[in-house]
Amino acid sequence: MMKKLIIIRLNGFIFSLLVENGVIEDLHCQKEETENLLGNIYIGKVKKIVPNIQAAFIEINKGLECYYSINEKKQPFFTNKIGKKPLCVGDELLVQVSKDAVKTKVPSVTSDINLTGKYLVLTTSDQKLGISGKIPKEEKSQFREWLGEEITNAPFGCIVRTNAMSATKEEIFLEFTALKSEYESLVKKAATRICFSCLKKALPPYLQDIQNMRQDGLLEIVIEDETLFRETAVYLEGYPLGGRPLLTKYEDKLLPLHKLYNVEAELARILKEKVWLNSGAYLVIQPTEALTVIDVNTGKCILKKQDEENFLKINTEAAREIARQIRLRNLSGIIVVDFINMKKEEQWQELEKVLKRELKKDSVLTEFIDFTGVGLAEITRKKTRKPIHEIMEGALWEKKK
Repeated sequence: MMKKLIIIRLNGFIFSLLVENGVIEDLHCQKEETENLLGNIYIGKVKKIVPNIQAAFIEINKGLECYYSINEKKQPFFTNKIGKKPLCVGDELLVQVSKDAVKTKVPSVTSDINLTGKYLVLTTSDQKLGISGKIPKEEKSQFREWLGEEITNAPFGCIVRTNAMSATKEEIFLEFTALKSEYESLVKKAATRICFSCLKKALPPYLQDIQNMRQDGLLEIVIEDETLFRETAVYLEGYPLGGRPLLTKYEDKLLPLHKLYNVEAELARILKEKVWLNSGAYLVIQPTEALTVIDVNTGKCILKKQDEENFLKINTEAAREIARQIRLRNLSGIIVVDFINMKKEEQWQELEKVLKRELKKDSVLTEFIDFTGVGLAEITRKKTRKPIHEIMEGALWEKKK
């Protein structure tokens, strides 16, 4: 399967598009003038504690308060402790932004610090070795053998990412050593810096997309903009040659990259509620603050017979497109899908297999929970960045019904 990552600067936005065999399968965007907070590490100050919701609000910059759960198991790294209670107003501690602000909700921070590499994530949340569930069982034992001793008695844990399957032992240890050094440097800096200091700025979102992308099959990164090309080239210098995708500078002035991939038309489709399927059926996608509802309709689909086989075909086609639309729109939280009703249990089992398989393609943690008694599919997806309809609100590509 041929995969390309296309990075485009267009109308005040930077877009990252994952293209597989000519089809846009994933899309992220950011406003250029918007400061990226996600992943940044700060010395924050506790402004208030709200016991009835088990939360505190921590200021990471003057006037910028963030939500913090006081149920976190790990003891925070305090740079200035005020009182004897586990957490007090005025305490200063190390926090990392874990979620962007979404609609009326402020950003979220955590005292569980994560330092992310291509193959590994160093984490203070647990002093254990965790391994991606997508790595085969026989390879998991290999990683335990390599890294188990390194984690013993360390003040942090380590998570082996799916990309590590393509890495050599030397590459794994080089990255582990680099992340360990970064953590030790961070702790030293924290002890001498003042409140509201930003100790680490996360990579720009488009470089995070490269870092977080599964490397299997990624052959090429294509960029037209000179500045983005240079920044990406510098970032890729840290990659081992064997795992480094080809970086190509797009030079065709007569056919800009956004025209070649029809980006504006694709964005217009993503911002609409209605999504047509090849069969003539369609989806209606309605995100709200609480959850997202997706309805599957037969639409213009011409059925020879109103039988279960035809309904299953529409539902499986819809399941594939729903998984794609979740990625393209960056929908998160609770997602409820109302599929066309089917009477046979085996039909629902087949649909469940297809849905689970398609959701596994997502680089963001996405899970199928179950079908309810009335045939509604429940899906959850981890919240990180804002959905695309919020980022692009008021831009050129206005949503149309």
